[in-house]
Amino acid sequence: MNRTTDPIRRALQGAILGLALLLGGCASVYRVDNQVQSFARWDGARAPAAPQTYRFDRLPSQREGQAAASQDELESLTRAALARVGWNLADPAGTSAPWTVQVSGGALKLPRAPWEEPWDGFGGGWGLYGGSGGVWGSTLFMRVDLPYYERQVSLVVRQSATGQVVYETSARHDGRWNSSPELWSAMLDAALKDFPNPPAGARQVDVDVPR
Repeated sequence: MNRTTDPIRRALQGAILGLALLLGGCASVYRVDNQVQSFARWDGARAPAAPQTYRFDRLPSQREGQAAASQDELESLTRAALARVGWNLADPAGTSAPWTVQVSGGALKLPRAPWEEPWDGFGGGWGLYGGSGGVWGSTLFMRVDLPYYERQVSLVVRQSATGQVVYETSARHDGRWNSSPELWSAMLDAALKDFPNPPAGARQVDVDVPR
């Protein structure tokens, strides 16, 4: 066996193991940290007490093709999140309700985190390890770019009779987690934190999601 390659092999194995632990983790949950901002305008009156009923409202761009299919999935998750705060979808579909809810979500996939450079981290290219008396070894530390996602979800509640907006809330999460129904559900729960009487200003809402 070539002893020169042993340090390289051990270094690469260590880097791969560290990356696996970072992404996989040993915990039974992962944290979705959200930046949330909410606005309530209940027309000068107190917020309605649960339970309440509503129906979904869609923009024209949410009603056709793949966008409609994606909206179906998002509204299904939103229905569950709203049920957890005492708001239930009017049943059967088309039944009148005092409120309408419009939900939208989006994601931007970046090749790497905004603060990272293509060859930043892990030494950046060829790394030479030197000691007193000269170079005693070398190894290649290649950084594998990991995708980074910027996601946002928003909900708008209106009075059905007037179309007046009475509640608006949004949650933003940036990170490396892959898209999943559980992640979007966590973002919706964060957006609905303290509903229907939210505190003023932006706030951070962390939600732990079981693996």
